Amino acid sequence: MNILILYSTVDGHTQHICEHIKHFLESHAVESQANMTITMMALDAFYETRGEQDKVASQLGEFDMLIFGASIRYGKHRPQVSEFIKQHKDTLARLKTGFFSVNLVARKPEKNTPETNSYIKKLLEQTDWQPDVVAVFAGKLDYGIYRYVDKQMIKFIMWMTKGPTHSDKPIVFTDYARVDAFCEQMLALTTKNS
Repeated sequence: MNILILYSTVDGHTQHICEHIKHFLESHAVESQANMTITMMALDAFYETRGEQDKVASQLGEFDMLIFGASIRYGKHRPQVSEFIKQHKDTLARLKTGFFSVNLVARKPEKNTPETNSYIKKLLEQTDWQPDVVAVFAGKLDYGIYRYVDKQMIKFIMWMTKGPTHSDKPIVFTDYARVDAFCEQMLALTTKNS
């Protein structure tokens, strides 16, 4: 099983979640003696490494599974996320796929599923993509790393959504038990025939 873990991140937390997923899958491969090759890469780096756009689809076709994570900033996934999905939808349809969105709204129980999280619903509707497994994870809030304008915007959003508006330390809302459950769902796909 040749697996690509692709991510789009603004502040690095989605990458951290992908590293957790990679470690989980590698541990499973060792324990079960499964033959897995796992490549992890940022979406931007994937394009840089693969070169021309038309070559990306053929490179994607070398993988059996894609796990794709993308973060939200100011209510939107980065434009490259939907562009990638739309450009490579035919190739994605031939792979086993999992997608997850990382956003602070998902810290609320009523907004932490693919059915109740408007950001992921909007992306999947706009791209008309149906991954095999879909998840939503709460992100991380770290006022210390934001530029002044970003900090004020995020504080305002947190104030509107009744979240923390001040903290000297990063607040991680991610429930890693849910991330592990997502990993288990992806592993279940490895045993299914295409």
